[in-house]
Amino acid sequence: MTMYQPPFQLNHAMLSSVADIAELLGRWKQASDNELVPQLRRGNRIRTIQASLAIEQNTLSVEQVTAVLAGKVVLGLPREIQEVKNAFAAYESLPDWHPERLDDLLAAHGLLLQGLADDAGRLREGGVGIYRGRQLVHMAPPASQLPRLMKNLLNWLADSDAHPLIASSALHYELEFIHPFSDGNGRIGRLWQTLILSRWQPILAYLPVETVIKSRQDDYYRVLGEADQASDCSHFIVFMLNAIAEALRQAITSETPVKTLVKTLVKTPEQILNLLREQPELTLLEVASHLGKSTSAVERAVRKLRETGRIRYVGPQKGGYWLVIE
Repeated sequence: MTMYQPPFQLNHAMLSSVADIAELLGRWKQASDNELVPQLRRGNRIRTIQASLAIEQNTLSVEQVTAVLAGKVVLGLPREIQEVKNAFAAYESLPDWHPERLDDLLAAHGLLLQGLADDAGRLREGGVGIYRGRQLVHMAPPASQLPRLMKNLLNWLADSDAHPLIASSALHYELEFIHPFSDGNGRIGRLWQTLILSRWQPILAYLPVETVIKSRQDDYYRVLGEADQASDCSHFIVFMLNAIAEALRQAITSETPVKTLVKTLVKTPEQILNLLREQPELTLLEVASHLGKSTSAVERAVRKLRETGRIRYVGPQKGGYWLVIE
């Protein structure tokens, strides 16, 4: 067992927030039948990416991010467009990573900063300070200490019996404090908290907590700074728990009618295409079950999609997959 412990004390505010989140999570899962429709998953992920990048001064709007990911031409800085593509690739890779593995953290950073930093995917080799304007607000630990600090932190995460909501928030803070990379530390901290939460409850991979953080950006930075000064990140953990709870409230309020409308308005062929883009290995029987359609209705729609060249089956009948042709 590791002896390292992030600097926080479990308190009543944390326990109360964890209880609130558990209740809200149950309501969200019930409203969404425990699985968001593909359109909502993609929409929430786009909002997550846009907000997380906007915190780092990326100026692209939700509409522009949507267009970039659809392969359309967008008037924007090449760096900002690349940041969007990188972030989408990173969030889509969440199921492949284990939060306690340094190699996976480095791989995630490599995706986030691909083509944007020469040392993408590697711990920084020099000193780094965090500035607000011209004022130095945090001097990160020296690069020589990074291997030890990261090993201690990830060992703690692997061994900790702290609730994932609390552990993920503490690790988020610690990544901002240690600042293991020359760039992209904020993005990796938010991404890694999402990864930890998604290992606890998979649906949380699609909760856009970053939109709440963006709306409270000044408080986010203020609480980070206060944690540094006090050598105690308890208030930051409470801040993040409150942000998660607010994101869940917004999801419950906004997504339930959207989910119903999506199911009502989107025709069966489009629903099938959207589902098979996400899960190409599904059988037609499984597609019918996911969509709440009859098997015969799905078979008719797929036959038309194949005739029009929008979809084809690749490989043997057992073990093959559906290829959606864009």
